[in-house]
Amino acid sequence: MSMRRALVAAAAVLVTFQAGPLESQEQPLFRSGTELVDLYVTVTDRDGRLVPDLLRDDFTIFDDGEPQEIALFENSVRPITVVVMLDTSISTTNVMDLIMAGAEQFLIRMLPDDRARVGAFNDKIELVPAEFIGDRDELIGELDGLDFGNDTRLHDAVAASLDALVGIEGRKVVLVLTDGQDSASDIGWRDVLERAVAEEVMIYSIGMEVEYFDGLRNRRTRPDRSLRALAEETGGGYFLLEEEDELGATFTRVSQELHSQYVLGFAPQARDGRVHALDVRVRSRGMSARARRSYVAPSDSGQARR
Repeated sequence: MSMRRALVAAAAVLVTFQAGPLESQEQPLFRSGTELVDLYVTVTDRDGRLVPDLLRDDFTIFDDGEPQEIALFENSVRPITVVVMLDTSISTTNVMDLIMAGAEQFLIRMLPDDRARVGAFNDKIELVPAEFIGDRDELIGELDGLDFGNDTRLHDAVAASLDALVGIEGRKVVLVLTDGQDSASDIGWRDVLERAVAEEVMIYSIGMEVEYFDGLRNRRTRPDRSLRALAEETGGGYFLLEEEDELGATFTRVSQELHSQYVLGFAPQARDGRVHALDVRVRSRGMSARARRSYVAPSDSGQARR
């Protein structure tokens, strides 16, 4: 067995073991002809540790400030379909080995039912392979072929990731890493966010501050400020790192969160096609819940209105 395959196997065993406490401690409630709004919820304690053993009664969901009956509760692991999108613009040259090694740590922790594609963005956008796959070795191999370029088309890259996820059932995730400001996208971040909310895609974002030489002088990058909003509004996580920070640990943390989330659902009272504010709270002191902050209500007319 090769070293890489051994690492993949060991990581799979580790994640499966860590997921053990999430096996259903309370039977989930299923849909019965009612259209539910699903929320994927990450719960942490005051020290940032994941909390895996809560029950339905520990949560409260608010829709536009009004408490809702929780009609669906699951605390078992659900598979993910994820796009891992990496900045390979010129400013990342000095840290590219760290970025690729971090992405590899995420990929080797995929569970058997997870599916992924990997991509790169600079002045171009690349996404491979052609379809979502679960073969971790093949995905890791694809990292080696990602191309490099100059500009940073961050928002176009997230939009391309959303395009790839259209028609995918279940939990959809974009994991994006960049060290800089968007410099050449055709689409704005608010348009990307609106799409992610409407299409129920969770965005995890990692920003890195990096020093590099641009041919004239040394510069220090500043990750795009939209990264935090994209993550927080869609229920993902945002991580801001410096180049000496442990990037592999951050990618590992993202994997742990995605495999430790609760699923809550409620039946929306309004069918107006409008955007509604969401808030999920945990009753236990010292714990906080993170989930998407809005949803688009179903509409009997089929027309969504803002």
